[in-house]
Amino acid sequence: MVLGKKRSIGKKIEDVSVGEKLKMAEKIEDKDLLLYLGLTSDSNPLYIQHDYASSTAFERPIVPTIMLTGIVTSAASKYLPGPGSHVVEHYFKFPNAVYHYETIDILFEVSEVRKENDTITVEVEALNGEEEVVISGYMKVIPPKVIDRLTAKAMENF
Repeated sequence: MVLGKKRSIGKKIEDVSVGEKLKMAEKIEDKDLLLYLGLTSDSNPLYIQHDYASSTAFERPIVPTIMLTGIVTSAASKYLPGPGSHVVEHYFKFPNAVYHYETIDILFEVSEVRKENDTITVEVEALNGEEEVVISGYMKVIPPKVIDRLTAKAMENF
């Protein structure tokens, strides 16, 4: 429960279809970068120091790839298949850097539904404003699955 309200769960495996798509845009803001850097204590100058980054092939600070991974995998928890799901495997390539303040468009597409092992495969591709691929890969996700037990609703009235 979140603040006393029960949160609905996402799509169960039987409600997910091959070809299902989700598109979202994500703008990388200073607050996001600062939260990531503070949480991880990552002080890589390539991520935060303009003077250092200007002396590299990137020419300006870039967004950490693990932060981009978090943005992508959180879409499984939020949208496809949604709350209650769990990413069990992922593979991503980052062929081009993402820079501070960029907006990336991310496309998710369900490419496989495997009911026998309760997983779906979601292909991922993200483009920057110049239409360059900045993320490509996939993630395997277990959609929400609620086991109906005798005690499952015992605490609902409290």
